[in-house]
Amino acid sequence: MSLVKRTENWLPSTFDDLLKTDWLGETSNVNNIGVSIPAVNIKESEDNFLVEVAAPGKGKEDFNIELNHDVLTISSENKKENKEDEKGKFTRREFSYHTFKRAFSLPETVDHKKINASYERGVLLINLPKKEEAKVQPKRLIEIS
Repeated sequence: MSLVKRTENWLPSTFDDLLKTDWLGETSNVNNIGVSIPAVNIKESEDNFLVEVAAPGKGKEDFNIELNHDVLTISSENKKENKEDEKGKFTRREFSYHTFKRAFSLPETVDHKKINASYERGVLLINLPKKEEAKVQPKRLIEIS
């Protein structure tokens, strides 16, 4: 069983699909209001799933990873204000708000107690180990009595 992208209902997903299409045949991770949704790779091996989230320029303290029942939610929110000339009226003021939230339904084979995460060179890595009983068992010979 694989990890599944979770959507609460069909409407946000439909809007996401519309906003992420550039209408020249390509899709991107940036919608028409400049909000970036980080790309995610999910690798499966015999022992685990590895979720890789591309998020350059962030620190590990910028992420929030939650597990609620079988739903893994990865989110980040950055608020940044660049201020110039605090006295009198503003000559320049820029606000920057970057948020994202990705949610994935985990298969029953994931061992929730052993999930861990790290952040290396712009990539958030989330290791989702499989339960022992879900791992591929080696072939064995059964004796006939």
